[in-house]
Amino acid sequence: MVVLCVARHLYLAQHLARVLAQAGAETRSAVGLDEARLVAADCSPDVVAADYDVLATLPLNEWEQDDVLSRRPVIAVSLTRRPGESNALDVNGIAGCLYLPEVGAPGVLRVLQAAVERGTVRAPNGALSWPGRSLPHAAELK
Repeated sequence: MVVLCVARHLYLAQHLARVLAQAGAETRSAVGLDEARLVAADCSPDVVAADYDVLATLPLNEWEQDDVLSRRPVIAVSLTRRPGESNALDVNGIAGCLYLPEVGAPGVLRVLQAAVERGTVRAPNGALSWPGRSLPHAAELK
């Protein structure tokens, strides 16, 4: 799973990438929305982990119109704001929230994987297996 880590500052973007990489994700980092668009076009991430402040304070028009970013789930990540403390108006299009001080590596991976699989439809195990013989046609039943 490739995760694009986006923040307003290089230090925070790299820190976020390190934390998610230690949890088991392959990461790329970007500073700001312009760089996020370039990096996303290069690596085609499965999910975007963006600093909450980037999502809450910057206009996201270009993000919403970008061919890659507009089609990826976004996880709002914060070191200071718990999920319940986010502004309700800020959560449109956000697939989940991570408050890093309280989430261990297994929790990080569960949130990222859930965001990636959210739009995926899978048949239950065995639902698409067919019997070795064909069923009789209606004409054969008469």
